[in-house]
Amino acid sequence: MNIEGNDKQIMRIVLFSVFTLVLVLVALAGIMLPVAASTDLLLPNYVFSTNYYDSFGTPDIYFSVLGDPEFERGETVHLNINLANKGAIYGFKYDTSVGTDKGDHSLSLKELEYEMRCTTAVGIKAELLSDTPYIEVEPDTAIQTMESLVPGEMPEHPLTFTITISNKAPAGVYYMQLPISYQYQSQVRMTTHDAVRLGLTGIDHITHYTTANKTLAVPVYVKESGQFEVMNVSGHLTAGGTRTIDVTYKNTGEVTAWDAIARMVVMYPLSIEQSVVRLGTMEPGESKTARFRITSDPNTVIKTYSIDSEIKYLDEQDDVALSDNLGVPITIVEAERKVGAFILSVFGVIVLLIYLIVKVLRNPRKYD
Repeated sequence: MNIEGNDKQIMRIVLFSVFTLVLVLVALAGIMLPVAASTDLLLPNYVFSTNYYDSFGTPDIYFSVLGDPEFERGETVHLNINLANKGAIYGFKYDTSVGTDKGDHSLSLKELEYEMRCTTAVGIKAELLSDTPYIEVEPDTAIQTMESLVPGEMPEHPLTFTITISNKAPAGVYYMQLPISYQYQSQVRMTTHDAVRLGLTGIDHITHYTTANKTLAVPVYVKESGQFEVMNVSGHLTAGGTRTIDVTYKNTGEVTAWDAIARMVVMYPLSIEQSVVRLGTMEPGESKTARFRITSDPNTVIKTYSIDSEIKYLDEQDDVALSDNLGVPITIVEAERKVGAFILSVFGVIVLLIYLIVKVLRNPRKYD
C-alpha cells in the first residue's frame, strides 16, 4: 500500500480546496462591493466578468446663471446656477468576440445599453469660492451637491448660493471660482455564468467609475452707481453755542449724480437751522461742500458726535437715488467762561483802592 502517494494526493486536494475558497471570497468581494458603494476602483472581479465593448465619451459640464447677474453694492442676493451636461459618445470598440454563441451575443447587446451611460455625471459636488474681499459667499450655502446629471436633461433644481456684495466694491465684473468634482462610468463588464453558479444572482454587470474635476468661472457684475464719502469736516461746536459746520462730500462712484442735495439729521442735544443743502450736479470724483448751522444745548456732554447724513440725487435714468448713511463727526468742546459785569466792577474798585492806599503811603504829610 502506497501511503506516501495517498498523502500527496490528499495534500493536493486540500491545497486545491483552499485555493478555490480564496478565489470565491475574492470574487464575492469584487462583485458585491460595487453594489454597496455604487462605484469601483481596480477590483479583482475579472475572473467572473467579461468586457465585450469599450465606449468613448465622458461628461462635459457647463453652467448658466439664472436671472440677471448684475447686482447693486451692499446687496445680499441668491446666485442661481444651472449645470448642463453636453457630454457625447464618440464611438465603441469591441473587446471580446461573441462568435455564434447566442448567450454571449445577448450579453454583448446588454452591455452596449449600459455603456451608453458613460456620459452621465454622478455624485456631483460644487463649491463657490470668492477670491475678492468685495464679495463674500455665505458658508452655509458655499457647497452644493447634485445626484446626477444626464446629457440633454435640465436639473430639477438649480444650485443656489448666497453672496453679499460690499458697499465699497468698485463697479465691474468679478469672476467667482466654481470647482466641481464628479464621477462617471469608465467601464462596464458583464458577469459570467460562473457568478450565477456561485449564488450571485441579480447582478448582471459590474461598473467601474472614474473621478473627474473641473473649475468653472462664474461672472458677477456690480452695477455702476453714485457713491459718496465724507472727505472733511471743518469747525466744532461749544456747549450751548451755535456754529457753522462745513462738510465736504465727494462722489467716489462711477456715474454723475444730478441735482444732488445733502441732508443732515440731528437729534437732541443738537438742533439745526436748515437740514437740507443743495450741492448741484456732482461728476465722478468731484467734491462739494455743504454748510450747516448747528446749535448745541448748554447741557451737551463734551464729546464727539457722529451725525447721520445722506445725499439724494437723480441717476442716469432720472430715478431718485439715495446714498448710504454718511457719518459726520462733530466735536463738542467746553465753552469759554466769560467774566460778568459785576465781577469787572468789583475788580475795578479793588484796583482803585489799592492805588489810593499806595498813593497815601508815599505822601503821608500831604494828607495830614
